[in-house]
Amino acid sequence: MTRIGDAEQDALRVLERGRLAWLGLALTPGMGATRTRKAMERLGDAGRLFEASLTELEGTGMPAASAQFVFEGKALAAAESEMQRVAEAGGTVLTPEDVAYPERLREIYDPPAVLWIRGDAGLLARPGIAVVGTRQPSPYGAGMAELLSRDLANRRLTILSGMARGVDTAAHKGALEAGGKTVAVWGTGIDVVYPKENKQLAERIVASGGTIVSEYPLGTFPAPQNFPVRNRILSGMSVGVLVIEAAEYSGTRITARCAMEQNRDVYAVPGNVTNKNAWGPNTLIKQGAKLTATWEDVWEDLPSQVRMGLEDEMAGEGAAESKGGGTASLFDDAPLPEHERIVLGKLRHDDSVQLDDLIERLEAELGSAEIFTALFELEMAGRVKQLPGKNYVRTF
Repeated sequence: MTRIGDAEQDALRVLERGRLAWLGLALTPGMGATRTRKAMERLGDAGRLFEASLTELEGTGMPAASAQFVFEGKALAAAESEMQRVAEAGGTVLTPEDVAYPERLREIYDPPAVLWIRGDAGLLARPGIAVVGTRQPSPYGAGMAELLSRDLANRRLTILSGMARGVDTAAHKGALEAGGKTVAVWGTGIDVVYPKENKQLAERIVASGGTIVSEYPLGTFPAPQNFPVRNRILSGMSVGVLVIEAAEYSGTRITARCAMEQNRDVYAVPGNVTNKNAWGPNTLIKQGAKLTATWEDVWEDLPSQVRMGLEDEMAGEGAAESKGGGTASLFDDAPLPEHERIVLGKLRHDDSVQLDDLIERLEAELGSAEIFTALFELEMAGRVKQLPGKNYVRTF
């Protein structure tokens, strides 16, 4: 059994003391991420925070009430309590002094002072694409989010998203279906699942080796103002942001703007101009975002060192295409049997068709049995989705 020497023990104590200092300051009223970082820079040594005089603390630029909170030992008590609760919840915290703190996040203007983590912290260092979009996607938007995420995850890219309803959920599911890794960046504490219906998805993410990340303490509930703020983390940790359906005024616009300010690549899947949620990606394309129809459009734009590293990982493995759905694409290039082609031609991405109406429209061309067979085959191939009430839509 290897024993830890005195020097190593001292180093661990210093690291833990520094981590408590960052956490304590982050939990101090009146101290946000920017103020915390600036105060630590002026202090010089995070471990000195709890021994500093009131004058020294005020000299770091923190408000008087915040300095008093730290000086009276309340920040240390809060940090120790939070650290214990995090451990009990199966999580951990990262500060800028930790080696595992993601390097890409250090590059942005206002990196979080503390990250609360559940899952594999090492995953945050891997190259990833943030997939974002509306909470109310069309079947086309949800299908493209899932398929593109699946194909990119198949190529060892981590899929990052916010686990909100709609596009975010589809992106996480696509990565999981590919057996890939996905990171969910929350606007709540890592112990507060939002939306509640995604509790099972959150557990799948962690169980599959993925990660849940937040800059908010345990118990933080979903305040509306938290979500636009967390979007800078989504874009900051990624090498690029992929936008799939977003209205003119949406949080997705904030993520895309953050990505541009952080010098990240922006990709966008074009949408039907009659759909209000197509405004976001279509406008981004006009402004210079890369039009994205397949995973190749993202892959060929990756930094060469990132792409080469991922290709090395896949070497000899014969990287598989998407499981069960083929490669995501805006275009239907694969030849179809005649009866499937006819049925698919009567369906749309943005409007469902009821089965009886479909049979009536195709009465002169196909019998009902041929239509049933075509719908079954198209649904199995992922080209068609059945909605409640026997309504059908094209998925891409």
